[in-house]
Amino acid sequence: MLATSERVEILDFAEDLARMILHSELAENYFSSLNKLRSSKESQKKIQDFVKIKERFEEVQRFGVHHPDYKEVMKSVRKVKRIMDMDENVAEFKRAEMELQSLLDEISVLIGHSVSKHIKVPTGDPFFINTSGCGGCGTGECS
Repeated sequence: MLATSERVEILDFAEDLARMILHSELAENYFSSLNKLRSSKESQKKIQDFVKIKERFEEVQRFGVHHPDYKEVMKSVRKVKRIMDMDENVAEFKRAEMELQSLLDEISVLIGHSVSKHIKVPTGDPFFINTSGCGGCGTGECS
């Protein structure tokens, strides 16, 4: 593949954009909350507890309600998950992660629609605002 000046400009722009995202307040907040989460022994313990009960849950799920420990494991999963989700560091990280993901989704949509308004950009969020004016039903018809 030959490198044209247009391709070089696009690559330079992409690198600049990536650098801007990495140095944005949202990215810094994300990395800061990730470091807090990783360095908190209490938060890590809650995450480990959840991972253990989740493994037990997956084992019980193979048999469903017919497993003798089904109800007990289901209650334990909800309880341990709630404890983990209520942890300050976990909640802060999830919030920062969601904000950064929203920024990345918006940028993806802007880039995709700069090429064509008919490009469907997978944002991973079924409720993401569809700025193209299309219904998103897959018919290719826009209202």
